Amino acid sequence: MDLAFDRRHIWHPYTSTLTPLTCYPVSSAKGVMLELEDGKQLVDGMSSWWSAIHGYNHPYLNQAAHSQIDKMSHVMFGGITHEPAINLCKKLLSLAPNNLQHVFLADSGSVAVEVSLKMALQYWHAKGESRPKFLTLRDGYHGDTFAAMSVTDPDNSMHSLYKGFLPEHIFAQSPKTGYWQEWNESDLDDFKQKLNQHHQEIAAVILEPIVQGAGGMRIYHPNFLKGVRDLCDQFGVLLILDEIATGFGRTGKMFACEHADIQPDILCVGKALTSGYMTLSATLASSEVAHTVCGGDAGCFMHGPTFMGNPLACAVATASMELLEQNHWQAQTKQIESLFAELLPKLMHYDLVDDVRWLGAIGVVETKSPVNMENIQAHFVDQGVWIRPFGKLIYMMPPFISEAEHVGKLVGAIETALQDPNCFQ
Repeated sequence: MDLAFDRRHIWHPYTSTLTPLTCYPVSSAKGVMLELEDGKQLVDGMSSWWSAIHGYNHPYLNQAAHSQIDKMSHVMFGGITHEPAINLCKKLLSLAPNNLQHVFLADSGSVAVEVSLKMALQYWHAKGESRPKFLTLRDGYHGDTFAAMSVTDPDNSMHSLYKGFLPEHIFAQSPKTGYWQEWNESDLDDFKQKLNQHHQEIAAVILEPIVQGAGGMRIYHPNFLKGVRDLCDQFGVLLILDEIATGFGRTGKMFACEHADIQPDILCVGKALTSGYMTLSATLASSEVAHTVCGGDAGCFMHGPTFMGNPLACAVATASMELLEQNHWQAQTKQIESLFAELLPKLMHYDLVDDVRWLGAIGVVETKSPVNMENIQAHFVDQGVWIRPFGKLIYMMPPFISEAEHVGKLVGAIETALQDPNCFQ
C-alpha cells in the first residue's frame, strides 16, 4: 500500500495537509476485527463512526449486495421506482414512530438534516408564514454541510470558524441532568424562555435525542426531551429529531426518542441504516408535514439528490433492517451496557478522568486534558484496538455483535492510555 502517496496527496477528515497524522492501512475487516496490512488485528470500538452495527463482512448483508448488483446498481429516482426502495421504506415505517408516514431518501446524514430543515421552512411557507429561524441546543452537532452547520453549536464545535457566514439561529442551554441522575425541572427554563420569546419566527426545534454526539458525547435525562415535545406542542412549533447517531438500537432503544415515549414531526436517520456498507440516509415526516408542504405554491417538496433511492444501498439497508427485526440487538446492547456499567466506573480513580458515562452500546471517558491524537492513536493500535477520540473525549461505540472479551479489551486499552502521559497534551 502506497502510504507515502496517501500522506502527500489524500486529505483525510479533520487533518492538516501540512502535518498529516499517521494513517493505519486496513486490508480487510470481519466481525468486530480490523486487519492491518501487516496482519495486526484490531478490535473495532468505533463501528466506523457508529455505522457498522452488525460488524464487518456480514454474510447476510454481503448476499444482499451481491444479489442487487447483478440486477442494477443505480437508476435515477425521478419518475422511476424499484423494489429495494419500496422494501426499505416499508421496513423503516414499521420500525419508526407510527405518526411518521412518508420517507424521503437521501445520501448522507448531513443531507438528511438539510432535507429536514427545508421541509420545516417549506411547511410554514405553505401556511403563509415566514419562519426563518430554528431553535436548537448548545453542545449539539448535526453535520458538515452549511444548513446543518448553522444548527450546530456555533462556539463550542469544529465549525466555529464559519461563524458570521452561516445563518444565525437560536441556541438554548443544553440539559445538565444526566440520564441516570434525578431530574431537575429547571433544565428546561432557558429552552422555554427562548421558545416563548421567538416562537413566531421559529420553523422547528432540532436536536439530538438523549445523546449529544460529536458535540460532546453528553447523555441527558429523558424528561428534558419529553418537556421539549410538550413545549413544541404548546407553542405550535415542529420538532425535528436527529437520530443519525442514535437510531437503530444504539442507545438500547430502536430510536432514542423512545426513552421519553415521544414522537417527532420529522425524523433524520443515517449511519447505521446500511450498517456501514455504503452511504444512505432518510428523512421521515408525518402526513401533516408532508401534505402541508406539498399543498403549498410549489406543489411538491423542492429537493432531489442524484443518488436518491440508490438500489444497491437500499437493498443492503433492507437486509440490515431485517437483521434488526430478529431482535438480537436488544440483548446485545444490554450486554454491552452492563459491561460499561461494570468497567467504566473503575477508571474514575485516575486523576486524569473527569467523568465516565454510558447508555446502550455507548461508553464515554471524559478526561481533564485533551488527548495527543498522534500518540494515543499509536498507543491504541499497539494495544490491539481501534478507538478514535477527540478533544477530551475517549468514547466507544462498538458493533452490537461485540462480546465481553472485546469490550474488556477496549476499556483495558483506555486504562493503559490513562497511565501514559504521552497520550495527553
